[in-house]
Amino acid sequence: MTSALVPGLILLLLAAPLPSEAQPAAKLWRIGWLSAFAAPEEASWREAFRQGLQDHGFTEGQNVVVESRWAEGQYDRLAGFAADLVRRRVDVIVAATTTPAQAAKKSTATIPIVFLIIADPVAQSLVTSLARPGGNAIGLASTAGPEIYGKMLELLKEAVPGLTRVALLWNPTSPFGALFVREVGIAARSLGVDVKALEAPRPEAFEDAFRAATRERVGGLLIAPDPMFIAHRARLADLAARSRLPAVYGVRQHAEAGGLMVYTADFTDLYRRAGGYVAKILKGAKPGDLPVERPSTFEFIINARTARALGLNLSPSLLLRASQVIE
Repeated sequence: MTSALVPGLILLLLAAPLPSEAQPAAKLWRIGWLSAFAAPEEASWREAFRQGLQDHGFTEGQNVVVESRWAEGQYDRLAGFAADLVRRRVDVIVAATTTPAQAAKKSTATIPIVFLIIADPVAQSLVTSLARPGGNAIGLASTAGPEIYGKMLELLKEAVPGLTRVALLWNPTSPFGALFVREVGIAARSLGVDVKALEAPRPEAFEDAFRAATRERVGGLLIAPDPMFIAHRARLADLAARSRLPAVYGVRQHAEAGGLMVYTADFTDLYRRAGGYVAKILKGAKPGDLPVERPSTFEFIINARTARALGLNLSPSLLLRASQVIE
């Protein structure tokens, strides 16, 4: 080898990457999952969320890891869970339902929060407006507006001709509960129906609430959407059956457990879209610049077995409007 070639070879060797200088690994994003539900109740929705992430290039177990905290209807656990996720420095927090979203909001003003299943994000102080939320929280409302609660009452009235008095089961420890009671009351006045609101802050109060409904001689029941009620959906369906009370619920699992009817936003769609929100934030979007979105699809589910057990002869038009009839 001539001496003239040596300097050139040295420069090539210096420019080439050393074997130990591997390319930097792709960032592993950390998502904190804060939910008032129990894990089994949210399983199918979580799968929709994963699909929403994957549609935008993020796959759990590859470039995304999710740290999950499920309160299982016990709201007092959420503040500690939220603080723990903040300490772990997750990149974004997904908060399912109002109380988890509020707990996350109180725990951090900097980590982005993607909420879902929130009836009124402005009233719950999560955003300043739907179009320009500001702050670090963004996501999806669970209703197209308060009229959804009136729709639940309309469907019950159609299923039970002559209905003039209904009971409303709600959880006073939930920030959503008071809104539900108020909006159902507004709808009831326009429909000529009297409403008796019955509180159930814990499962031990269920039987007293149903006994009160019987004493009040109500002809039907509305059960507010609430993670605690979902966790005890089979028991509530049994109490409604034993009390001979036709009931309308706000989450599909109630109909699957034997509840008469459910009218709700399509939560599967909301969770999928929440995955898209998270992906946008991981790609650099600022939460305050994204608009809050509302549901675009709804589910009306009828449990025909329960209707027959209650002796209800549901009209063909009501059955035809159902997105699903459980036989």
